[in-house]
Amino acid sequence: MSRQGFMLEVDDLSKSFRTYRRERHRFLSWLGINRHPPEENWVLRDVGFSLMPGESVGIVGENGAGKSTLLKLIAGTLRAERGIVRARGRISAILELGMGFNPEFSGAKNAFHAAGLLGYSRARLREILPGIREFSELGEYFDQSVRTYSSGMQMRLAFAVATADRPDILIVDEALSVGDNYFQHKCMQRILAYREAGTTLLFVSHSPEAVRMLCGRGLLLDQGRLVMDADAAGVLDYYRAATVKKCERNDPDDPGSVIDADAARMPGRREKTVLSRDTVEQLRVELLHPGPSLRSGDEVTVRIEARLTRDYADPHAGLGLRNRMGVVIYESNTYTMGCPSRPTKAGETITAHFTFRCDLFPGTYELMIGLANGGYGKDAFEQSLFFDQSYLVFEVLPGWDGGWSGLYNVRPETALF
Repeated sequence: MSRQGFMLEVDDLSKSFRTYRRERHRFLSWLGINRHPPEENWVLRDVGFSLMPGESVGIVGENGAGKSTLLKLIAGTLRAERGIVRARGRISAILELGMGFNPEFSGAKNAFHAAGLLGYSRARLREILPGIREFSELGEYFDQSVRTYSSGMQMRLAFAVATADRPDILIVDEALSVGDNYFQHKCMQRILAYREAGTTLLFVSHSPEAVRMLCGRGLLLDQGRLVMDADAAGVLDYYRAATVKKCERNDPDDPGSVIDADAARMPGRREKTVLSRDTVEQLRVELLHPGPSLRSGDEVTVRIEARLTRDYADPHAGLGLRNRMGVVIYESNTYTMGCPSRPTKAGETITAHFTFRCDLFPGTYELMIGLANGGYGKDAFEQSLFFDQSYLVFEVLPGWDGGWSGLYNVRPETALF
């Protein structure tokens, strides 16, 4: 495809920050005297990708991976050491909250100046200001100084300004993690509307559900490098499995591995990610329910049976359910549920049963399976032994309990007077 087809291209983008031991060394460098060279801290290295018009991409990674730096380089608020960003159309970015706001100015004056920096004419500024006031729902605070604003109020103002008109490229960096739930939902609805209208979206969030809902593609950054570029579901699964492995107190001689496995059972998924160690010799998972088919409202038992290859003092099993969009409906394990375990020897089998009423809406679901050893704290383990976020896909057929919609049947008691 020709370059004209891309909305955004990032080629070989790299960024470093320089650290000087003394402030005078920095001053001397401005004069061209480099007797004390700075320490180079490369936060972004050789990142490259391209986006088509209307594409929605989520960027994930640990704190310090380079996500915010990448977005600032694309938005033009930072300059790269090397590499090129090519963008077509108007870019609107919601980066650090309050970035560019003067705390002594009112919200209205800050909105006027911030929108002006986005390229609006004075005539257009006067037209969109009432819409910014209305969407932000700041009321009388819109005419008061920003220094009186909470972080949630600053987010309201920043988002209202950045999305006053539909941009060609919208960049959102974790801004929706603050503020009240009502306004977060309101922002999500505007983002979804703009996405449907053709806006290209670059989205950073620590909420996997938000990334799954908004983005079809994912980029994984690790220590400033782009390590994975694939469908959002695959990237999120890989990142979560890698994070689980990294956060545990594992034996240095038992590092384990995050592997890609065949995902022929996963519709629309080329591959899936499994965290696996040579500690599980056999694993068998069954869905036990009445009748030949699982129906909404049936009682179901998930039976997990695993033969372990080593001795473990505190083994546990975990279960999770996700819908076809990857949204986690339920997740827990025998440790957090207070189920006592027993020490096992190499070659022994552990068995866990999870029995529940399957009040899920008819459709297909993923079964998440995990095995771990040594529970501590809140939902944490010394070692993960096995972790598959899409072990099995199963179907729930319509039940016999009347019509309803949603994800889960809460079975309310009803009365009409």
